[in-house]
Amino acid sequence: MENKTGLALPTKNLKLLAIGLGIIIIGFICMIGGNNDGTFDPEIFSPMRITIGPMISLFGFFFEIFAILWMPNKEREE
Repeated sequence: MENKTGLALPTKNLKLLAIGLGIIIIGFICMIGGNNDGTFDPEIFSPMRITIGPMISLFGFFFEIFAILWMPNKEREE
């Protein structure tokens, strides 16, 4: 289970971490507020911003944990 590249995680795990980070960013983009800071916009209470965006971000954080803990098949056999 020794890593020959000098990195803490194998390359496959790093790719999965990048995918998870992308999912988290997409979730935060879904939660972005209205266009104008000076006026009230009821659109800030839309289901996309208060339900779907946080769920996407939470899935991204769970995916990050999976990416850190996952071991490729060849490392499991050793």
